[in-house]
Amino acid sequence: MPDVTVWKVACFLWLFDLRHEPANLKIVLITPIQLVDEPLEFNEIIAPGVLDYAADIRQVGPLPVNGVADLLIEHRSSNSHVNDIRLRAHYSSNFEILCARCVDPVAVPLEGEFDLIFRPESADADAGERSITADETEIGYYQKSGLSLEDVVREQVLLSLPSRTLCMADCKGLCPRCGQNLNQAKCSCDEAPADVRWNALAGLADKLELKH
Repeated sequence: MPDVTVWKVACFLWLFDLRHEPANLKIVLITPIQLVDEPLEFNEIIAPGVLDYAADIRQVGPLPVNGVADLLIEHRSSNSHVNDIRLRAHYSSNFEILCARCVDPVAVPLEGEFDLIFRPESADADAGERSITADETEIGYYQKSGLSLEDVVREQVLLSLPSRTLCMADCKGLCPRCGQNLNQAKCSCDEAPADVRWNALAGLADKLELKH
């Protein structure tokens, strides 16, 4: 019996500690049933490396996301309604993006906010049978399991980051022959002697006769 008691106490302590651990954003799903009685407020911190952005984008600091989710009831007929989720949040972090010319990392601070509406995927399965307003083209969709906060944050970060980044306006880029960063040093590729194997073709363009 003492062993059983110890095991129960250990399980209780483990569950107690689990309740106080910070939520992992990768498993945060927002469902309509959570929002029936009141809005859901969230305060998450995404650590670097949790979200995958793109090969040339790296999150270098924590990314706090603070916001609220609300339930919007969309009445389509007297006996039909749709449970939409409105998601509002603010986020900020520091990123590094590779320069489009020399591929050196460029520090990019980022701060933004969003106010979005999501509809269940099944709601518009027959969208072809009814007209869709201009406002509805801005509506996103969530799966049957719920709205993934992770997916929303990743998409909004990617939309907020610049599509093309330069380390400086007059970045010289890389030498296309040897790969030398021309901002740091000049290479000798332009001074290299021409390959003698091409001598036989020298002046050939002047000798070609256009037939048509």
